[in-house]
This record gives sequence, structure tokens and C-alpha cells, in this order.
Amino acid sequence: MPGRVVVDQANPGAHLTRIPIPGISTATDSSQASVKGKVIKKGPLVSLGDEDFVLKAVVEDEESVRSSSSRNGSINMILFGGLAKDFSEAVSLGEVVVMTGFTVGKSPTAHKDQLHPCNLLLSGDDACLYVLRSLSPSVSPSPTAPKRSSASEVSKPAKVSKYTYVPLDDLKPGAVVNVYGVVVFFKQPYKTRGTDYCSSLKITDQSNQKVVCTIFCEKLEDHPKIFQLGDIIRMHRVKTQAFGGSINLLNTFGFSVVTFDGRPESAVVPRTSSKSFHFEPEDERAVNELRTWAAKQDLLPTTPRVHLSSVQPQSYFDLDCQLLWKAQVDGACILLKVWDGTRCTHPLQDFTVEASAIQGPSSLSRERSDLAVNILVFDNHAEIAKQLKPGDYLRIYNLHATTGASSVPCSSGGSGLNQVAFHLHGGTSYGRGVRVLPDDCPAIQELRRVVECFPEDDIFNESAIMEIWGTPPETLDDARGCSATERRCDHALQQVTLAEVKQSVPGQLFHVSAQLKSYQPRPLYQALKLHCPKCRAIQEIPDDDFLSETFLEASKAPGRIAEPWLLSESLLLPGDGPKAPGRTLSIHLSKELFGERKSKDLIYVTGATLEDVCQLAAAYQYILPVMPSGGSASLMDLSAPFLFRGNKRYYGCKQCSQVSVKELKVDGSEEINEEMIAEAVGVKLLQYCLVLKLELQQGRDTLEVLLWRDAETFFQVSLEEVAANQEAQNKISKTMDFLCPPGRSIAKHPWLDLCLSTYTVKADGGPNRVGYQVCQTSTTATPP
Repeated sequence: MPGRVVVDQANPGAHLTRIPIPGISTATDSSQASVKGKVIKKGPLVSLGDEDFVLKAVVEDEESVRSSSSRNGSINMILFGGLAKDFSEAVSLGEVVVMTGFTVGKSPTAHKDQLHPCNLLLSGDDACLYVLRSLSPSVSPSPTAPKRSSASEVSKPAKVSKYTYVPLDDLKPGAVVNVYGVVVFFKQPYKTRGTDYCSSLKITDQSNQKVVCTIFCEKLEDHPKIFQLGDIIRMHRVKTQAFGGSINLLNTFGFSVVTFDGRPESAVVPRTSSKSFHFEPEDERAVNELRTWAAKQDLLPTTPRVHLSSVQPQSYFDLDCQLLWKAQVDGACILLKVWDGTRCTHPLQDFTVEASAIQGPSSLSRERSDLAVNILVFDNHAEIAKQLKPGDYLRIYNLHATTGASSVPCSSGGSGLNQVAFHLHGGTSYGRGVRVLPDDCPAIQELRRVVECFPEDDIFNESAIMEIWGTPPETLDDARGCSATERRCDHALQQVTLAEVKQSVPGQLFHVSAQLKSYQPRPLYQALKLHCPKCRAIQEIPDDDFLSETFLEASKAPGRIAEPWLLSESLLLPGDGPKAPGRTLSIHLSKELFGERKSKDLIYVTGATLEDVCQLAAAYQYILPVMPSGGSASLMDLSAPFLFRGNKRYYGCKQCSQVSVKELKVDGSEEINEEMIAEAVGVKLLQYCLVLKLELQQGRDTLEVLLWRDAETFFQVSLEEVAANQEAQNKISKTMDFLCPPGRSIAKHPWLDLCLSTYTVKADGGPNRVGYQVCQTSTTATPP
């Protein structure tokens, strides 16, 4: 039945876990939880259509407010459908309510109303709200009156809501509507600067009106499950906005979405992550009508999907495939090993990856290995690729079959000029992206039948290999207590001693248990460095004294900038005395960004000191310091940061960058990020890395290892945050003090369960040697 408002004198939801309002977060499991609070604000009932309503209220946790000054004691509550109507009629200000069956979302108004950063959403069949009222002592039930339950429902008998759907050519700005449409363009979800993912699509209907939709959701699974052009989409509670002379749609409170295969011959099966949703015969009829209309309009894809056997060099295509294994190459690139049961007829580039980086079965059957290809996934798509699992069936959109040299080393050592490599480039142009297809997707049934005809992968007997390398491991002391770290890998390896690790060859993995005897460098800030993912160069981070001198010299550069795409404003700053004359600080805005109302998203500055830039960074999203050069804008020396965002500083690689300051081009709904700005000015972004040398000890044996590639995993912190945030720096310092307590004997140091990998260290003029590094390990204990 639909959500209910219930008047209750007892203790409702006693079997559920009561969560205080300050303890609510987006990670809260609300399936077995209840929230209690007093209604302190109650908004008007808003009608969205026939029997479809929305109402906003604020509830307060009285106990938390009395015991704490935290603003998080009050939270917004959004009710939908008949539940909103019943609440409006039955509940008054000051009454205490208990909510169950709710979901938790982020509050977009938290910075304005200064309430809890989350809100409670009540909709669907599971939502229920209890009003706690005491019976008046002067009123007692008649002895002859029929007995009633202690809880009485205020809502009317269960009734299925009827939704009204607005044709796309009837949309007016400023309304919340429900719509149906046929997808004629879509982009896969991508990570925004915040915690949300954003997806974009364009839909049409029988009116032939095309409308752009932009959707922001924190979880990938909450985005529309669109697999191809021509899919049918139904959206509830989307807000209409006027933009650039047309109407756009944006998801809002209570947003829900369901999609369907657009082919007329396929079954009408809803695709959604919602636990409950409205679907009636009228909806099935609407889907079939749109399917029939779309087929007559040639909106469905007419060409079959490309197989690897028919791929041509320099082409772009969509590929359905199965993921065999993946490996992280660097922070901006992931390699996927995939196959579709057919053989690519062109010579292929093969790439070198460390064994420790492979996730999945590294040993494949000969048949699968012969048919498998490598795909390099770059930039924003690497974030999605990290979540893929071996065995997943994938659809990769706008995959490029390219030839020529690659930034990832080829295993053959050649340039790969005449070999084909598959690249999923960064960005979202042409719908570029990757999506996991569900097991029941009709599009992959043929693919599954093909791949299941091949034999299973060979079993890689790790223990047999260990017997060849040496004697069985010595028994380690089991009375050492709990480990301060845990391995994050899936390797089925026996634990070995450090002595056996030192006898190994490059390209192997080991599980060890040891203590941290010492580490370098000290102080720790010297361990944070800059790394280029393209040329592999590592460089030091310059200190503020050097940067201050660099900016001061750059601020004295003569001339002015007269770029036709910039709007400029200058300010004369007074000097500190006769020997320090005044200087001119100029701020430049992109005309295009100004027209898109994004003037605060990016500004260019000339004549600014480091202190000036840091102060401006508090008021603008991104700051790009530039210098005049013959009337044009040019970047400063790349020894200094080329871009600022708040406390964060972004550096570029001198060797790999081809600097040329050009106007940044953005779509109306596209958010600006540092990758886009770097591309516009020809800069290859450097990444932060942490390089620590650890001396491990196990009994009388010691071993020096490096921690750098998996430093973020080990410390569970973003290195970009470490470079800008003192709290993140303190976390690393406290962790190291906990793992290697200063002034204490090695016997008092905690034990560490580690995964180690071996690699080749090339020496100039001498023989190569074996190196060791910590991989796929993270700390578990919280430093005191």
C-alpha cells in the first residue's frame, strides 16, 4: 500500500534502530531504522498532478538540541504523494513524529538554512510516519463501544496514484513534471568536483521536440540505465528550466527514473535501481506507443554493434565485451583485458604491467589469451573502471582503434607504429564511456553464448610455484597480536619470511608479516613529490619562498594582454614606500564563461603575487596566473603552479606540456575542472605522489622496501588533499608514529601484514638488481 500517516499512542517502530538526527548521514542504512523528532516547520502542500503531491517540513531532535549546540539537530523532511497530503491534513506544528521507510539524501539548501547537511525523503510503499499523541485522561472509551486498535490510520484506503505526463512541447519553465521520451543522445555518468556523478541526455517524443536532461546523483546505480540510442525513459519529478532559449530538465527532490529497451519486439521490462516504483498497464501502453513511433522515425540504431574481428584502424565504435582482468597503469590510466569471442585481424600492441597491479586471473587459457585485447582507459573513465570487476559484461562507447606510439610501454619494446591499440579517451564527447551490462540484458545473450563455448582459464597453482622457488616458509609467531595493516589483494599466497623474499626474482608477489624498524625521509613532508604519468619523471614540490620570488618576478613583466576573447579590469595597488612603487593587478574573464554565467568559475590574473593569488582563490573557483607576451597571454614558468583552486595547487610537466593559452570551451551544463583547463592551455598535469623507504624487520632479518604507488591505499587519504590540507598531513604523521613509535624498542612496534611485489631496478653502468615495494595494503588501526 502507499505510504501512511498513522496516529499512535504506543511506541512505534520499537523493533527498529532509533537514529538521532545528528547521527544521520548518506551512509546510514535506513532499511531497519527510525527517526524521531518534533515538527518545527511545515510548508504548504504542492500539487504536481492528479493525486501527486510534495510537502517540505523540518523536524527537530529535542534531546540532541537540549544536550548540544550542533546545528545538525534539525533536518529537512520531504514527503511525496498521498503521504504528503495526509501529513498536511493530520499533523500540526509542535507534534512529535516517528519516521520509518525513509531514504537519506544530500540537502541542497544546507548552506542557506543552516540545517543538517542531509534530508529525509519519504515516498513509496515502505514510507510510514507515526504521530505520537496521548489520549486525554478526561476521555475514556465507552464500555459498550467496540474496541479499536491503539493505532488508527488517518490515510484513506490504499489507492494507486495516477501520474500525469507532460508532452515535451508543452513544458513551461519553473515547473516540476513527469515525462516520457525516446533517448536520442546520452553521455555516461562522470564524476563532478563534488561527491555526485553527472549524466546528460537528450530525449524526444511524438511532438518531435528535443529536450536536454541533466541528472546529478551521488550513486552510479541511481542514474538512468541507458544502453543505446532509442531506449525509452520515464522520469518523475524533474524540474524545467529555461536555458539558451530552450527548456532543459533537471532532477529534483523525489526524482525517480525507469528505462526500457526501445526495440518494438523486446519485452517491456523496467530497468531501475528503485526498490518500489509505479508501473501500470497505462505505462506499458505508453512505452509501446513510443517504441512504434520511434521505429517509424528511424531513431533506433540501424547498424549492428562492431565485433573485434571487423574493427578497422583509426575507427571509432561501440564494443560489447567481457572483462577478463584489469590493471592500474597510473593514476590516470587503467588497462582492461577484454574479449568478445572473435579475433582482431590486425597486429596489436601489447603493454607491460606489473604483476602486482593485475586484478583478476593473470593466467588465461590459450584460446582466451589469443582472442583477448588490451584497452587503455584514460582520465575520468579510469574512475569508473576502478569499480569494474573481472567477469563483468561491458559496453564501451566511442572506443578508438588507433595506431602509433602510446604513453604506456609496449612489452615488445617497439614503437607500435604499425600496430593497433584500443583507447577510451578522456572526456564525454560523442557519449564516450563504459557501462556494465546486467546479466539479463538481451544485447549480451549472444555474446555470452559465444564466450561460454571456450574452456575455462587455466588454474594458476601459486603453491607449486612457491615449492620451486625454495623451501616451505618458516612458521611465524602467532602470538604477535592484531596486525596494524591488512592486505587488500585477492592473491591466494602463503605467508613467507623476509629471507625468502630476498631470494626472489622480479615480477613476483609475496605475503609477509613484519615490523617497521625505521623509515625515510624525516621530516615526512619531504616524501611528497610530483609525478608525471606520461614521462614518469618525479620532481620536488617547490617551497613558498621560491614561489613568492617566482610570482614577484613575473608580476614585473612589462606589457598588457589584449586577447579578443578576454574581458579585462585593472587595479592599481599602492606600494610600501618610495623604494617599493605601486603595481597593477589585472583580472581577465573569458567572454564565453561570462555569457554562460560562469564568470566566477575561472579567472586569469596578471601582476599578482603569490599572496594575491591565494586571497583571490577564496572568492573564485579557479585562478590561472598569466603573463603578457606580445599582447597575448602566456603561462608563467612551470616550476610554479599554473592553476589554483582554494588551497589546492596544480603543476604541469615541463617536458610533456606544449603550452599555448587558448579560450576554454564548455557546454552550458558542463562543469569546469582542472583537466579541462589544463587541456585548454596545453599542460600535462602532474600528480602528487608519496615516496617512503621502509626498513622492515622480522626476527633477525631486515628488508628495505618502497611505499609509493599504493600510498593512497595504505594511508586511506588523497595525496591531493595531503598537499593542501594540514589535517590530512597530520593523519599520515600520526600513522607513521603509530607504526614506528619514536624512542621505543622494536619489540613494542605493531606487526604489519603486507603484500610485497618485486621489480627490476636498472643501475647506470652496473648490473640490474631486484627492488621491493608495498602494494595493495592499507592500515587498519586508528592512531591514538
